[in-house]
Amino acid sequence: MKNRVAIYQREATEMLQNIAQYPGLTEEQLCRFFPEKESTAKILLSHMLKEGRAYRADNGRYYINQEIQNGADDTLSRCIWVLLDFIEQVEYHTAGEFPVEVLCFANGQLYEIVPIPRGKETMLCQLLRLPQKDAGKLLVVVDDAEQIDALDIPHTAGFCTVAADGTVSYYRKEAGI
Repeated sequence: MKNRVAIYQREATEMLQNIAQYPGLTEEQLCRFFPEKESTAKILLSHMLKEGRAYRADNGRYYINQEIQNGADDTLSRCIWVLLDFIEQVEYHTAGEFPVEVLCFANGQLYEIVPIPRGKETMLCQLLRLPQKDAGKLLVVVDDAEQIDALDIPHTAGFCTVAADGTVSYYRKEAGI
C-alpha cells in the first residue's frame, strides 16, 4: 500500500520544478498546472512552505528561495497565463531562451510563447524574422492589441493579451490584400 508521500511525489516534484523554472508565479497559477487536482496542489504548496522547500514573498508570489525573487518579472507571469490557458493539451513545457519565455508541446506541435513589450516591436520583429532551426509556432504576447499591426513575424500562430486577472484574449492578423 502506498503512503501519501508516494502518491503525491510526482506532483510535488513537478510543483518544485515549476517554482524553480518560473519564479514569481501566484498560487493560482501554480495550482492550475494540475487541472482537476487544484485542491491537492494547494495542500502540496502549503506543505512545501512549511518545510522551507518554497518561499512566498510579500507580494504573494512563490520562489524557490528568497534571493530569486529579485530577478522575477511580470512578463513571465503573463506568458504562463497563456500556457495555462491550454494546459490540458500540453504534453511538455519548459522555460525558453530570449526572446522566448516558454516552450511547450501541445497536440504534437511545438509552440514558443514570446512577449513583445510596447516599444520593443521593431527590435524583436527583426530578431524573430531570422531563420530558426526547428522553430515552433509563435504565440506572441503583447501589452495591448494595438501593437499587433506593427508586428510582422513569420510562423505566428496568434497574438494575445493577458488581463490582470489572467484572462487571455487571442487575436489573428487579417490577411493583407
